[in-house]
Amino acid sequence: MKSKNTLLDKQYTIRCRGKLVDLSTPAVMGIINVTDDSFFAASRTHGLHEITERAGALLAEGATFLDLGAQSTRPGAAEVGAEEELDRLIPAIHAILHHHPDALLSIDTYHAKVAEKCILAGAAIINDISAGDMDPAMLETAGGLHVPYIAMHMRGTPATMQQNPQYEDVTREVLDYFIQKKEACRKAGIDDVVIDPGFGFGKTLAHNHELMHRMELLHLVESPILVGVSRKSMVYRLLGNTPEAALNGTTVLHAISLLKGAHILRAHDVREAVECARIISYQRSF
Repeated sequence: MKSKNTLLDKQYTIRCRGKLVDLSTPAVMGIINVTDDSFFAASRTHGLHEITERAGALLAEGATFLDLGAQSTRPGAAEVGAEEELDRLIPAIHAILHHHPDALLSIDTYHAKVAEKCILAGAAIINDISAGDMDPAMLETAGGLHVPYIAMHMRGTPATMQQNPQYEDVTREVLDYFIQKKEACRKAGIDDVVIDPGFGFGKTLAHNHELMHRMELLHLVESPILVGVSRKSMVYRLLGNTPEAALNGTTVLHAISLLKGAHILRAHDVREAVECARIISYQRSF
């Protein structure tokens, strides 16, 4: 068995609700969209019964985390606001934890108020697509709550991010961003910072694939890396199909990202992602 002595092989744990989660074996975060505006229709849930059923199914398929989002962040999506997010998320959190009390819930929001109330309701992780850039109170709030914080790279906002995004060197610029952002998180008191390169957020098709191709550079930040490419346009636009037909392409990108050292896959299709992670992990053990 090979020695674990490179940044790519560095092992991490994050603390969720008093439990250490070991990320030395890649984990899968299952997606639950508590909204009617997600780009992938099959991931939308309607009503608490359907939400708890989807949660149970994803956990049974091997999800380590469940990511709840009540605000669509697809390009051009309309903002629903913090109060609407809370109206959707708090009942969902209570319902899921009633049926699955050990579930580790991630809250996909860029509003500090939403993050705080959801963590107090029982969620375990904050997943912020703006890494604190859209709400200046977010980093201090996350630090005070002492929960893992997923910081994602994005240019602009969901409404503007795909309006001619430009980079001189997308990977270097994302790396520089995270070096600075991790320091800001440290100063805010956040102990567990997970970085998300933000595939599809303020990046062209070429930017996305170049960033994936050179993703191992992001290990210089020395934080766990979450990859969210599930059924996104970097898959279906390249293949000329649709989100509904993009599972096979998604699995290919999952395999590539795991070979480059991803620690968490955020996925609509948990069973397939878990199987991919198991095979890649076994291969990398030699």
